[in-house]
Amino acid sequence: MTLLSRKLLDWYAVHRRDLPWRRTRDPYAIWVAEIMLQQTRVETVIPYYRRWMRRFPDVRTLARAGEQAILGCWEGLGYYSRARNLYRASQIVVDQFAGKIPDNLKDLLSLPGIGRSTAGAILSLAYNKDAPILDGNAKRVLSRLFTVSTSSEKRNTENTLWQISESLIPKGFSNPFNQALMDLGSIICTPRDPLCPECPLRSLCKGRRSGEPERFPLRIPKKKIPHVEAVCAVIWEKRRVLLNQRPPSGLLGGLWEFPNWKMEEKKRLRLRLRGYIEKKTGMNVEVKESIGTFRQTYSHFKLTLHVYHCHTINGKGKGRWVSVKNLSLLPMSRIHRRIANRIDGETRG
Repeated sequence: MTLLSRKLLDWYAVHRRDLPWRRTRDPYAIWVAEIMLQQTRVETVIPYYRRWMRRFPDVRTLARAGEQAILGCWEGLGYYSRARNLYRASQIVVDQFAGKIPDNLKDLLSLPGIGRSTAGAILSLAYNKDAPILDGNAKRVLSRLFTVSTSSEKRNTENTLWQISESLIPKGFSNPFNQALMDLGSIICTPRDPLCPECPLRSLCKGRRSGEPERFPLRIPKKKIPHVEAVCAVIWEKRRVLLNQRPPSGLLGGLWEFPNWKMEEKKRLRLRLRGYIEKKTGMNVEVKESIGTFRQTYSHFKLTLHVYHCHTINGKGKGRWVSVKNLSLLPMSRIHRRIANRIDGETRG
């Protein structure tokens, strides 16, 4: 065992986080947690993980569930392709692996949504195999320890970090070592203002000795994301409203939403909305008062929805008519759930 590994494991023994998925060696539970933790903070994941494990306690239960139930349980966590991949992968595990989560890299990588780092986490945390990880926290810690900067060839940099990660694992201790690496990145070696004086590896860190640990890993400036403005209709027929379901793949695949259309100009919104509805659904409506303006930021664009009550004059429309009291039964994105909650509150008031 290297000095670095020993120092890190000693620190972890004292400072390890008590997380629900660390109380089990069940590969299914660990897999679910690792997928949820992709691009999502631990404190956000915990209630979702607990609710998911109550609803879908094992891979066979998940494989038998309907996609709408799965999306509903995931609602609000974002990046819904993760949930759809979990669902598809669970069916593959049941059909091709007799319900057993694979314990080798090749088979894990064949499952939708599992990349090398997630596979490494499952192998090391569930099966205690000497497999490396390279999630965002691990990448940052290793980049600073060994001053690995992003080169013009990103793949070469990734390969270097993978080699370092694998070389540091103490034989037979991959579980605590990989957990320690993730915890160090989350608690101490943070993206900004790292707590270097408290770091157990400070005497070994080349980034700290350089005086500028935050230079590593090199940050690539983010492109300015576009702003999309759209109009949205809550179309009423008695106490029912019209919803559309998004295509099964792509952004927010399978979720339900109120009819909405991107607009090029922010002028005469009511008139434009009426025209969109007539053209796209064949319905004639009376556009009534504004419900409000709702905003949400996605990974690659910002969305602003200008939402109006609309009452049908004639036509049936395309989509599904849903009672307001049943809106909670259908999975929606965060912004459309806020609209649903607003009109539910108005009808109750």
